[in-house]
Amino acid sequence: MTTAVESEAADSAARAGLGTFERYLSVWVALCIIVGISLGHGVPGAFVAIAAVEFAHVNLVVAVLVWIMIVPMLVKIDFSALGTVRRHWRGIGITLFINWAVKPFSMALLASVFLAGIFSPWLPAEEIGSYIAGLILLAAAPCTAMVFVWSNLCEGEPHFTLSQVALNDVIMVFAFAPLVALLLGVASISLPWNTLLLSVVLYIVLPVIVAQILRRMLLRGGEKGLRRGLSVLQPMSLLALLTTLVLLFGFQGEAILARPAIIALIAIPILFQVYFNAGLAYWLSKHFGVAWCVAAPAALIGASNFFELAVAAAISLFGLNSGAALATVVGVLVEVPVMLSIVALVKRTRGWYEGAGA
Repeated sequence: MTTAVESEAADSAARAGLGTFERYLSVWVALCIIVGISLGHGVPGAFVAIAAVEFAHVNLVVAVLVWIMIVPMLVKIDFSALGTVRRHWRGIGITLFINWAVKPFSMALLASVFLAGIFSPWLPAEEIGSYIAGLILLAAAPCTAMVFVWSNLCEGEPHFTLSQVALNDVIMVFAFAPLVALLLGVASISLPWNTLLLSVVLYIVLPVIVAQILRRMLLRGGEKGLRRGLSVLQPMSLLALLTTLVLLFGFQGEAILARPAIIALIAIPILFQVYFNAGLAYWLSKHFGVAWCVAAPAALIGASNFFELAVAAAISLFGLNSGAALATVVGVLVEVPVMLSIVALVKRTRGWYEGAGA
């Protein structure tokens, strides 16, 4: 059972709304693009040296940065919240359906239609498969941290959000690798299984274990202890994310300067997929009589992505300067403004949702 202290602490970052830094995350990402491209063009030797620091195709510098990104977010997750699943079983069922049965497959389809079909004349042929792989990785990882913020902004039911995120994390430990392997196989993209399994252990299993140990340690000081710890860890997480993006765009700089429209083209299937999944989750929630306070975060959880994991997996599987890594970074670029627009939509349609009729 989730205690009041745990619920309050897990949602503490969200209660104050979207912070200034998070609100302008897309701006910081855009600045990282400029800085990364500039550094990559000005000091290419430094990026070559960083790329050489790897083990089993996993870049160790990026691995450390990803841990700093992911662990603070996982510290927020209270797995005891799984005990509240039965209270919101309809909303949980709808979100699980969207996250695991619809989103990855719809993204694979949209990526193939847009990138391998409609936009193929404007994309480098040798990179199209890699872009598709990056979008699949993005869709196969449901969001775990930022949804606390989105849920708070739309006045969502906090216990539903907690239980859904905890359940998604448990499923991700077991389902991420097989799902990615299946979809990349369907897309005829060569998959290094040993690197994928290493990525799952390195970026999901071990961070979950470390984060929960750290969470228990912080909770020894009660709610204040956890909040104080998160106040230190969260800025480190964002800084690590931005540093990783600088590295990514440092390696991608030449390709981006040569064809800047690539980012816009990659963003289009992401936008279609996000709005489609959010709308489907919201409509299903209304159809099955789910309360609006659960339906709103269900739509947001169904649409958002754990882009930190997607970036890490893309780097591990395909390399720092791959099209897959670039595609996942585009997901970071559009995440905040798109999710804020969905928050606004579900709030504006509350009257319709709670009105009579299905």
